[in-house]
Amino acid sequence: MSDIILKVENLSKQYRLGVIGTGTVKDDLKRWWYGIRGKADPFQKIGEENDRTAKANSNYVWALKDINFEVKQGEVLGIIGKNGAGKSTLLKILSKITSPTTGCVKSKGTVASLLEVGTGFHAELTGRENIYLNGAILGMTKKEISSKIDEIIEFSGCERYIDTPVKRYSSGMTVRLAFAVAAFLEPDILIIDEVLAVGDAEFQKKAIGKMQDISRGGGRTVLFVSHNMAAVKSLCSRAILLQNGNIIKDGSVEKVVDNYLSMDSHIYSTEFEVSQIPLDKLVYIKKFKITSQIKTGTTFNFYYEIVSNVEKQVDIAVSFKSNQEVPIYQIYSGHTNEQLVLHKGINRITGAVKELPLIQGDYNISLWIGSGAITFDFFSSILRVKVLEGGFKKEHIAEYRNFPVIANAKWYLNDR
Repeated sequence: MSDIILKVENLSKQYRLGVIGTGTVKDDLKRWWYGIRGKADPFQKIGEENDRTAKANSNYVWALKDINFEVKQGEVLGIIGKNGAGKSTLLKILSKITSPTTGCVKSKGTVASLLEVGTGFHAELTGRENIYLNGAILGMTKKEISSKIDEIIEFSGCERYIDTPVKRYSSGMTVRLAFAVAAFLEPDILIIDEVLAVGDAEFQKKAIGKMQDISRGGGRTVLFVSHNMAAVKSLCSRAILLQNGNIIKDGSVEKVVDNYLSMDSHIYSTEFEVSQIPLDKLVYIKKFKITSQIKTGTTFNFYYEIVSNVEKQVDIAVSFKSNQEVPIYQIYSGHTNEQLVLHKGINRITGAVKELPLIQGDYNISLWIGSGAITFDFFSSILRVKVLEGGFKKEHIAEYRNFPVIANAKWYLNDR
């Protein structure tokens, strides 16, 4: 028996742009006339690629175009891409919420979807009643639902409100309950869109752990859409990358995520300067630039231009973050007890790091200036830089890419 639980073949979805009104009857009649004569849909030929940034020349656009992939039972598939790439459209077709224009989806077993906050919930019913409603939709008996209802309520953390109408729930509570229902009623395929981002950090951690249990322990299949690349990497073993309605990459999650993050990797900068003077700040960063090429294992120089309206001792920081916005490395004047006393007016500060301990790759830089717990000015991910190969051997770095910071140490062997 084949272990393929979901198969998508030549899947396409076409939408009409603009306000649906005058002319649709004409188009429908034309489509019908072509159909009864055995001819191809006339509007399939004129539909354009789904590039939301470009002005349309046609009234029709392909939200998805010739999508083909298979998913094995127990596999966790990540679906990633920029806004407008076609991710939500794909999930709605897989969930049978909307139908494709061409192509087909073949699946085995039950499918549960968590696409939008409150999807599948009746606002006037209580949380408990909605659990039974969703279970019935999934084809479960009342007895089967009752055997799991205590676990669902406990996991959701909404026990106090479980007999309150869902319309009085916050968006976070609604997502908690909806995810608990979808996960514990044990569908064969669980489809989850970005809605988990509505939950707090504690719930997101619980949800990811539960999805791992579902796939690894229960052998169930999960399709997971998220813009959180760290979550995709930790949960998924495989991913597909969508762009303008097309699959441009299908493979291991590491390679696909790297491909996605490198789509804008040509956008680098080595200098930042504020264009408007912030009148509400006593101290602010006017300019920052990198004054030398950044190479791993070599010296890295940078330059601050700070405007101060007071005489003040401050600390400054330059932080390197991954493309997933995870802090990797920080240069902080407080670590070395540097005495940086600003005078009124423009202050110029230069800094240098010997043997930068980062492997080669792309990083985002954030800037901070403050005094103790007080922040005077802060910029998150203000620059994107590329660290080049330098003082460390490339072949050794490639083996340890999971460790972005490399320490350069002295080694001594004691003779016996």
